[in-house]
Amino acid sequence: MKKSFLIFPLMAAAFIESDAKVTPGSMITDNMVLQQNGKARLYGTADPNKTVTVTPSWDNKPYQTKSDSKGKWEIAIDTPAGGYTPYSITISDGTPTTLDNVLIGEVWLASGQSNMEMPLKGFPGCCVEGGYDEVASAHERANKIRFYTVPLRQSYEPLETIEASWTIPGPDTAAEYSAVGWNFAKRLNDVLDVPVGIVRCAYGGARVESWTPREILESYSDVSLDPDRVEKMTHYLRPLLMYNAMFNPAKEYTYKGIIWYQGCSNVGEHDNYATRLANMVEHWRKELGEGDIPFYQVEIAPYDYDSPEQDEKSPLLREAQWKAAEIIPNSGIICTNDLVKPFERFNIHPADKATPGKRLAELALSKTYGNTVFPVVSPRYKSHHVKDGAVWVMVESPSDGICRNYQIEGFEVAGQDKVFHPADSVTFEWRTNEFVVSSKDVPDPVAVRYGWGDFKPGNVHAGNYLPLVPFRTDNW
Repeated sequence: MKKSFLIFPLMAAAFIESDAKVTPGSMITDNMVLQQNGKARLYGTADPNKTVTVTPSWDNKPYQTKSDSKGKWEIAIDTPAGGYTPYSITISDGTPTTLDNVLIGEVWLASGQSNMEMPLKGFPGCCVEGGYDEVASAHERANKIRFYTVPLRQSYEPLETIEASWTIPGPDTAAEYSAVGWNFAKRLNDVLDVPVGIVRCAYGGARVESWTPREILESYSDVSLDPDRVEKMTHYLRPLLMYNAMFNPAKEYTYKGIIWYQGCSNVGEHDNYATRLANMVEHWRKELGEGDIPFYQVEIAPYDYDSPEQDEKSPLLREAQWKAAEIIPNSGIICTNDLVKPFERFNIHPADKATPGKRLAELALSKTYGNTVFPVVSPRYKSHHVKDGAVWVMVESPSDGICRNYQIEGFEVAGQDKVFHPADSVTFEWRTNEFVVSSKDVPDPVAVRYGWGDFKPGNVHAGNYLPLVPFRTDNW
């Protein structure tokens, strides 16, 4: 998981100096997408105490603000309904600068670690299924989707600029786009029929602490921010530095919501994960200044960690992710237990990135945009009882029930000895919505699990084809 990165020790935030000409912020570029039907923030630098006028072409209404004593300026402009008409925006402090090919639509921040960072072209040794097919046809979305990719970097002090720009999909650009983010954007665009902008701000291997600010990390007794200790850590495990270098300079932009795929590097630390993720989200929302915008996460996929610190602890991290989804307001999570193939046991980057992207999009379409025709509720464990040597497991599922009633995989049962054995008989009683689970090796079962392990994919789906969420009935 080795990556190239930059460290900026004790670097103060810097601004690009303007030569008697206003300078838009580093995310305010040609080809950008601005959030529709609201107020979108524009910002940048100019000479100190200078009047800055912003005039968008959709209404030719001038907006004015004044740069502060350091030359910083910010202004919110009214945006119309989304559409495919390209606009321009003129920004002037006496000498005008014009931004071209600006679209109005929906803007989402895509963050986390490598499974969100993973581009359509894949990683070395880790392919994206159908990735190059998407690259080949990306130009078809040139006026529908735009991407802004925050470069991988780290800093001990908050940065305020990014060396990047908004790009238009095509074979020369799309190969680098987040595969999950691309499929999320495509699904939103198909249904909402407005442009979609994705800001990818993800760093492979990053922990939740990597995306958390200093003032919160200082309250965590197990986290050291001493540069001498931080420098000795594997780069992607370092706390704070991605927040400073990647999120901080991206926080001024206006977003509709956040999609999040992260957690693998926190496996083994499940006891505090839900709380720390909730703390991070609360802070991010405060910094973004748009209230409790949606936060939708991806359950970490099955993977055999095969290490003493993490072995058989990833199901506990998944459990913590679902707990986080319950305690974070306006949030949700998708299950991925069914999205790996047997040969991917030791591949932490599953090839199927289209399905997670689509499931995230459908979660957003249903919960954020009110398109409730899209299914978003996975079946979940409700209760169980033991009868005649079998465990009867009731599940909560959508009204269209369970669509598999034979050759069911993923269940295990245990007796008083707490040793789990694969179930050799699983049937589904559709009248009561119960699985009847048993094993000849466990004549007197007391507990049942499903999909509970580092790599234990199951094959149970609801009638809406969303997977049964992994669960355990014990607390061993």
